Amino acid sequence: MTTGTQGDTAKGTAARQRGRWVSAHHPRYKWIALSNTTLGMLIATINSSIVLISLPAIFNGIRLDPLRPGNVSYLLWMLMGYMLVSAVLVVALGRLGDIWGRVRIYNAGFLIFAVTSVILSLDPMHGGAGALWLILWRIAQAVGGSMLMANSAAIITDAFPAAQRGMALGVNMVAGIAGSFIGLVLGGALAEWDWRSIFWVNVPIGIIGTYWAYRSLHETGIRKAARIDWWGNLTFAVGLTALLAGITYGIQPYGGHTMGWTNPWVIAGLVGGVVLLAVFCLIEMRVPEPMFPLRLFRNAAFTGGNAAALLGSIGRGGMQFMLIIWLQGIWLPLHGYDYAQTPLWAGIYLLPLTVGFLAAGPISGHLSDLFGARLFAAGGLTVMAASFAGLLLLPTNFGYLWFAALVFLNGLGGGLFAAPNTSIIMSNVPAEARGAASGMRATFQNAGMVLSIGIFFSLMVAGLAGSLPHTLTSGLTAQGVPLADARTVAALPPVGTLFAAFLGYNPIQELLGPHVLGQLPAANAHTLTGRQFFPNLISGPFHTGLVVVFSLAIAMCLIAAGTCLIRNKPEAEEDLVPVPAPTPGSGR
Repeated sequence: MTTGTQGDTAKGTAARQRGRWVSAHHPRYKWIALSNTTLGMLIATINSSIVLISLPAIFNGIRLDPLRPGNVSYLLWMLMGYMLVSAVLVVALGRLGDIWGRVRIYNAGFLIFAVTSVILSLDPMHGGAGALWLILWRIAQAVGGSMLMANSAAIITDAFPAAQRGMALGVNMVAGIAGSFIGLVLGGALAEWDWRSIFWVNVPIGIIGTYWAYRSLHETGIRKAARIDWWGNLTFAVGLTALLAGITYGIQPYGGHTMGWTNPWVIAGLVGGVVLLAVFCLIEMRVPEPMFPLRLFRNAAFTGGNAAALLGSIGRGGMQFMLIIWLQGIWLPLHGYDYAQTPLWAGIYLLPLTVGFLAAGPISGHLSDLFGARLFAAGGLTVMAASFAGLLLLPTNFGYLWFAALVFLNGLGGGLFAAPNTSIIMSNVPAEARGAASGMRATFQNAGMVLSIGIFFSLMVAGLAGSLPHTLTSGLTAQGVPLADARTVAALPPVGTLFAAFLGYNPIQELLGPHVLGQLPAANAHTLTGRQFFPNLISGPFHTGLVVVFSLAIAMCLIAAGTCLIRNKPEAEEDLVPVPAPTPGSGR
């Protein structure tokens, strides 16, 4: 092989392996690579959700009321900034891994992640300034997380032979997906102690992971010297950021409307983002060394796998947010839990979902190595669709055993899908493009999570806007609230009510305030602020919106299942995606 493509001279190999624990040729090296990259994926995805469940404690800690209209933007960027930045950067960082070395970029990601965790925990400010500190450093942390996510699958694909690749990617992917649910429980528990602890927990893991990665991982993949595609990087980053930011602000109220889709800035972001992404595609088709090798999409299996990843991520992300609102805003208060406790218990009651992922992922990866990946991936999405259908049949105040069984089934389906689909994607690219392909897969997955918030929140808000105002007005006036005050509360955008439930606040107590409640008879005020009134009031309109949301999720899962079954033509498999034979002594 030529210099700069692959292969080390004996001198270069010795220099690189000096001081390392295990050489790249050692039979155990692939397991070391798997364990370290799995830790990296776990910590990166835990941090996409650990803040989610801890937002009430964080905003109390920095003395900021997230339900005031001017502070909704802080809440949304705390919620979505990490995922948005990850979606934008993973392709570029995966491509840089192909050029400069996947291990080098991955190791730098661990270091950045550890350093930014320390800085986040030291937030010295309060109010809006404190929120901006956290948002900006979370964005910096997302850069480190993107380095980990963009290159972990490529490092594993380099280290493992094809016969074991599905199992290895399954372990890695299940850790990544399960991390988003583990973060819910971990964040709820840590926030009960101290909100800063949700960032402290990353520090020892980040330090250990960084040291371990630098001492143990080797560059075993193909590296190809290339120029950086600056115009491609710029148009992709700005275009995708504008598009996803437009969707983020689209769910905020604007100009008397319940949502912001008529906001000129939102329209400009959506239209401008689409135009810039179209320009990006034109650039990528013309530059000799593109950041985003569009030629890979000539491979039907690669295209189908990424389409399935996007649709599956949208469905899974929407389900996660809707179930949290369902539990925290309705079910847990109806079963005697105080609003302040609902974030923690929502995470605990969603544990069957995580168990399902953990149970199915490695097994499906191993079985897909033996029997093929397509049927397992499509079957997993079909199981997810069936679980959504089952959730639609549950009453709002459900029996927990049925709920637990259905979310376990959903997790099982997600676990069956994740590893085989990743194996389909990563096995259908040439070795020198694995970093870019891994970044593309992560981009579709992360963008799906951001899109799910915009899509499902919009559908839910649209559903609530039709029935919630009348329900609120009649329910409040029946308890003696003056009609003018009741109408004022009912006229507030439904997104505020959803966020109140999502954050574990008592919405009626927050919306009416002590002035109105103090004028009511004690029994009426007690009823309004009790655990039964709001959940019973919102359950009907919420379930109407839930039917729309989960019906769309079913459709997405079934379409994605169909894309998993797409096969290449024989000549495409041979000509477009050559997979090189293992090199002697590579540990494969």
